[in-house]
Amino acid sequence: MPYDFVLPDLGEGITEGEIRRWLVKEGDAIEEHQTVLEIETDKAVVEVPSPKKGKVLKINKEEGEIAKVGEALMTIAEEGESMEEKPIGKPKSVSVVGVLPEEEEEVLATPAVRALAKELGVKLETLKGSGPGGSITKDDVAEVSEKGKKTEDQYGAIERLAIKGLRRTIAKNLTLAQKTTAFVTGMDEADITELWSLREREKKALIEKGIHLTFLPFFIKAVHHALAEHPLLNASVDETREEIIIKKYYNIGIAVDTPDGLMVPVIKNADKKTILELASEIQGLSVKARERKIMLEEIKGSTFTITNYGHFGDWFATPIINYPDVAILGTGKISEKPWVKDGQIVIRKILPLSLTFDHRVTDGVDSAKFLSKVIQYLEDPALLFIGSA
Repeated sequence: MPYDFVLPDLGEGITEGEIRRWLVKEGDAIEEHQTVLEIETDKAVVEVPSPKKGKVLKINKEEGEIAKVGEALMTIAEEGESMEEKPIGKPKSVSVVGVLPEEEEEVLATPAVRALAKELGVKLETLKGSGPGGSITKDDVAEVSEKGKKTEDQYGAIERLAIKGLRRTIAKNLTLAQKTTAFVTGMDEADITELWSLREREKKALIEKGIHLTFLPFFIKAVHHALAEHPLLNASVDETREEIIIKKYYNIGIAVDTPDGLMVPVIKNADKKTILELASEIQGLSVKARERKIMLEEIKGSTFTITNYGHFGDWFATPIINYPDVAILGTGKISEKPWVKDGQIVIRKILPLSLTFDHRVTDGVDSAKFLSKVIQYLEDPALLFIGSA
């Protein structure tokens, strides 16, 4: 009997994924455990292997479509098997005796494609499909309609962009965070002149060793030290049991800008790693994120997140919590500013900081003390190396 290969349970509470790319086509012979497609979940791009050897008889989901766990992705037949052909049409009514009924060709298109065609005013029966088995794809529909790319509203030209892939994941997660948390943002500034000098002294020698030393490893160190003294910000909320879960480990998420949108790789056990180890790991994870080669395990399990928007020129922001974390630290653009030090006005390197926290879990006093502690470590980097990893 032909075998319907359904989307398996991918773990981590994942219930659906977007078909990113098929690596096989109808008629292909495949091996057991051979990767047959890539699915983009709300965590990462996952390679899905075939559960058995055989021949691809039918592909049920097009690239760009959403598949839910348990839905059939494709039909596989073992050698010698075939799938019963589905009638491709239905007899027309016959009014003259002796005339054979003609078959009306059925349009092969998924519900998503049919909905797009209806929106754009495209008649499917006029199209020649380029998909599996001659099925009509979204690209086929868009190609014959300028509305698929640009159109007009009552004021002028507009362009429609589908919310899909990583952008769809980001939208879902940020909406969840905004709906679930009672978020508040506090802001302050740190004089990181000493830290700036330390990095300048060391970065050239490290470049020769292939290590790009940014400020992020120092930020991570300052955060994990401060979290140890303010554990309510290193937590999550169990909504069902109405409990705060305080994490006794420090997994720091780092927001990375990619061509497809923001991803958050996670530095596991950051408290047990040196500045150089953190720098090397950040460098590797950032490359993997931008190339979309990062593994699911590498972007889950965060307990706190840091996002560096200062790289793009911003000073302050109201960063959105990376759910299910309860806090996120935003680092802004480092600039030279007049600063009062020891009663004198001097020019110093100043770092703007923005901390968003979940007010259900902790209060403004605790979060302000946490941010002050982070600043203390950044302003006196020697403290980062005294009595701890």
